[in-house]
Amino acid sequence: MPYTIAAFYRFTPIVDAEAFRADLKQVLVPFDLCGTLLVAPEGINGTVAGSAPDIDALLEVLHGRAGLPRADVKFSEAPEKPFHRFKIRMKREIITFRQPDADPSVQVGRHVESQDWNALIADPDVLLLDTRNRYETRLGSFAEALDPGIAQFSDFAEYVRQNLDPVQHPKVAMFCTGGIRCEKASSFLLREGFAEVYHLQGGILKYLEEVPADHSRWQGDCYVFDHRMAVGPGLSIGQYEMCFSCGEAINAANKSQPQYEEGVSCPLCYDTTSESDKARFRMRHRQMAQG
Repeated sequence: MPYTIAAFYRFTPIVDAEAFRADLKQVLVPFDLCGTLLVAPEGINGTVAGSAPDIDALLEVLHGRAGLPRADVKFSEAPEKPFHRFKIRMKREIITFRQPDADPSVQVGRHVESQDWNALIADPDVLLLDTRNRYETRLGSFAEALDPGIAQFSDFAEYVRQNLDPVQHPKVAMFCTGGIRCEKASSFLLREGFAEVYHLQGGILKYLEEVPADHSRWQGDCYVFDHRMAVGPGLSIGQYEMCFSCGEAINAANKSQPQYEEGVSCPLCYDTTSESDKARFRMRHRQMAQG
């Protein structure tokens, strides 16, 4: 049977996050799950896989304890186990941004449903902004989108302050993988004085699920944080795998380059490691191949 993958988040105050985490660990013991569930004082965030009945049970628990609406959960499937094990981790933030004033529970941008997104981004007065990291945007994006080229989401605030002007860009539409980064990013832009801030409800994953390929303005694949590496229209699995050396998503074209050596390097990381590093990686790869 395929694995059901549920991606979700909810911003909701948790008074005693450690006790909340301990309770979840105890309650979820009977279920065969894999993936990661983050708990912080500001809420929960997770991508978890399992059988359909076990995922249903998980979502029932999270609805009862954190008010997570099932309608907000993004579902997909994988033919094989997409994560090694199940973890419930404590974090300071469920998505690290390091901007305390960007609080989605206080203010947030206007959510735009997938079916209305194309019309919004066709408006020439709208600045379309990708909030994801450069290793994600490399695989695909909306053609008109501005890519900040950031290494991590916590760099987004500085990029905005240095490159965007609320007077010149009063109308901004943004998007991310599942929607959670846009909750904080849109709250931040509103605090910075941007007049109209919109973001894609459910993120790219919901858009790919709901918008037919022949009406989609998405180009390429969407990076995902599990063993599938990337998905395309209809959440079909993309043609990517992980470079064992650097963790980047690579495809057949990358593997055809002379810089690619299985378990050792790819064109994206070849120049970042020394010959001694590569020799160590070769030894590691041989040992793993021998079991």
